Order: sequence, then C-alpha cells, then structure tokens
Amino acid sequence: MRLVTSLTPYGDGDAGQRASDADRDRVAAVLGEGLATGRLTSTEHADRLAAAYTAVTIGDLVPLTRDLPGLPGTSGTTVTAERQEVTAVFSKVIRGGRWVAGRHTELRATFGALIVDLRDAVLPGREITLELNSFCGKLIVRVPENARIMDEGSALFSKRHVSGGHEGDGPLIRVTGKARFGKIILSRGAADWHSPWHD
Repeated sequence: MRLVTSLTPYGDGDAGQRASDADRDRVAAVLGEGLATGRLTSTEHADRLAAAYTAVTIGDLVPLTRDLPGLPGTSGTTVTAERQEVTAVFSKVIRGGRWVAGRHTELRATFGALIVDLRDAVLPGREITLELNSFCGKLIVRVPENARIMDEGSALFSKRHVSGGHEGDGPLIRVTGKARFGKIILSRGAADWHSPWHD
C-alpha cells in the first residue's frame, strides 16, 4: 500500500513512525483545501482536523486524507487557518460547540458581549495564542480544563480575570490583548467558570 501524496516522502514502512508537528500541519493543509473546495463539510473538516492534531503516528494520519487529492508542493505548507477572528460590536455573540480555532485567534468585544467556549473547539496544535481585546465591552472565555495558561495581557480602567496556570497536560494557551474600560474573564473548569460572573 502506498501512502497518500500529501504525506510524501514517507514510504510504506513509515506507518508506525511517530508523527511530527510538520506532518500534522501538512495533513491540516490538505484538509483545509478539502473544505475550501467543497470536498469536506465543515463537520467532517473539524472531525478530521481534531484527529490530525491528536495523531501519534504517520499511520494515524494516512486515513484522514486518503480520499482527498494532495496539494502540489506541500513540503513547506502550514495550516491554512493560521488566524481566526470573532467579534461582537454593539451586539451579543456566543460561540461554542465544534469549531476550528486558529493558531492565533483574536476575540474582540466593542460595546458588546462576546462569550466563547473552547472546550469542544478544534485547537490547531499544542500551542495557540488568544488575543483578547475588550473596549467598553464584556469578553468571557472558557478553555479546556487541562489547558496551560500563560497570561501576557493588560488592562486599563477595566476588570481582567484570567485563571489557570502552567499545570496540566493540555494545550498551552498564550493570552495577550488589552481590556480598556471593559471586562475580560478567562477560566477553565466548571468550578471557576461561574464565579467570575458574580464578581
């Protein structure tokens, strides 16, 4: 059996070889092209992308693109959805369930409320950046319970509550951005999800 073109130059004996981040990124690029060209539905894309980023071996990756054409010159290709943006301007927006976040995802609330639940989202890789920006708005984010949080954001005349730390075996979430005359709350786990609402 020959491996799919998206995984070349791997040979038949490489199915048991450990997959690298670059291997996962190549598969993610093929999946992104499949979504863009209508070969995959958004649900199929999200499911396969989640499987790609949890794959351990090359053999785990092969079935994910077997029914899709490869990309020409994929050796240097990275994930097609590097950036993602979700905004609420003079409105209330709730984003949850199964969706694909970018490696750099900006969440912005301007005179509005944005509530984002990342627990069921597909996170593209072991490290992502959440840029949280609130101007005269409210931004509330829930991350997976096993996520590791690195807070690098700031606040001016605002309330900013980021809970979590470096413990955990999940993805590293780097939090950046500014709160200006607004409110930003980021938490993980059921215990601390509700408490900031009442502060």
